[in-house]
Amino acid sequence: MLHYAYRHLTSKLLVLFLIVIFQTPLVAQPDGAALFKANCTACHVTGEDVVVGPGLKNVHLKYKEDWLIKWIKNSQAMVKAGDAQAVKVYEQFNKVAMPAFSLSDDEVKAVIAYIKAESEAAPAAPAAGAAGAPAADAGAAAGSDNFPLILLLVTILLIALFLILNRVQKGLQRIVDQRNGVPEPVILRGKAGVKHWIREHKKLIALLLIVGFVWGSVEGWNALAGIGIQQGYAPDQPIKFSHQLHVGQNKIDCRYCHSGAEKSKNAGIPSPNVCMNCHKYVKKGPQYGTTEIAKIYEAIGWDVDKQAYTGKTKPIEWVRIHNLPDLAYFNHAQHVKVGGVECQTCHGPVETMETMSQFSPLTMGWCIQCHRDSQVKTENNGYYTELHEKMKKQYGPDVKLTVEKLGGTECARCHY
Repeated sequence: MLHYAYRHLTSKLLVLFLIVIFQTPLVAQPDGAALFKANCTACHVTGEDVVVGPGLKNVHLKYKEDWLIKWIKNSQAMVKAGDAQAVKVYEQFNKVAMPAFSLSDDEVKAVIAYIKAESEAAPAAPAAGAAGAPAADAGAAAGSDNFPLILLLVTILLIALFLILNRVQKGLQRIVDQRNGVPEPVILRGKAGVKHWIREHKKLIALLLIVGFVWGSVEGWNALAGIGIQQGYAPDQPIKFSHQLHVGQNKIDCRYCHSGAEKSKNAGIPSPNVCMNCHKYVKKGPQYGTTEIAKIYEAIGWDVDKQAYTGKTKPIEWVRIHNLPDLAYFNHAQHVKVGGVECQTCHGPVETMETMSQFSPLTMGWCIQCHRDSQVKTENNGYYTELHEKMKKQYGPDVKLTVEKLGGTECARCHY
């Protein structure tokens, strides 16, 4: 009876404890500074300077909060709906469309609060502003970091409560056993205790060994199979170049910089001369200011003040990201010019990448599967006219002509 009452009380305590813990609000508040830097800094600053879009200083005073929330989440929907204020802003800034953002209302409010705090920071007192900004960031960071800390404390408290209740249960069990005349069990310690435990738990030991063997085999296989695969590799480059800005926002075609992709085996790394086609006039970027563009000027030997070349140049030591083994042959022109393969097929959504990384595994199995699935584009492609006619006779007029049917899975195509 005593043991039953104890267990009943323990269950109630645990339920009450869990209710109290999980009813406590642990949701981290949105970090306005982090959200602004992740979504807005490509086009805007919190000051008055115009980068791509207008400066946002005191924007909270110019427009109502509910209007700003709708505008940030989907400005073009408001323009199309005929919102007078939205149309005015759109036309004022040369009808440059601001992209829609999938942010919640609370996240947008956090961004507005961050802009307000930055706008109200006194520019004449950098020390105070420098001290105030980290304080705001620290508060936001503290709010976002509270959840893991509280979760850890809750876990520790639950473990401590379990250990305490377990000891209490064992103590009460001994009292009940003494009243019923049950002798206390002999407790073996040291090696004898370990051997006794193993003898009593042979099935558990066998199960653990089987699980360990299977897990070790899988991990070992994955480790061996992953040798040489650098999927996700994103090294730091000597110049911070944003594909998201150049390809995604400015809509620059990949082949403008990587002209070799249509003409040769290698796509090639653009020389600083290509960069200077734009950056001879664009001297300040929306994210890094003049810092990274100055590295281009230094490499090519361009004097900004005199607007002339100095003749002093030095190479830019770019870090190669996509590497194939020497035993594999790959020709960019064959795939891009003849095959009509888009850059994103192998390199992923580069237009969204701030830092370029290896998107695909570039393994032999991955290439072969692509050759099996990819249909050859024969329309208006003189390269395949004669070959396509032969394929029609061999496979029939309605055949799906894939790279595999052209011999794209033969070993000698890539290894010779």
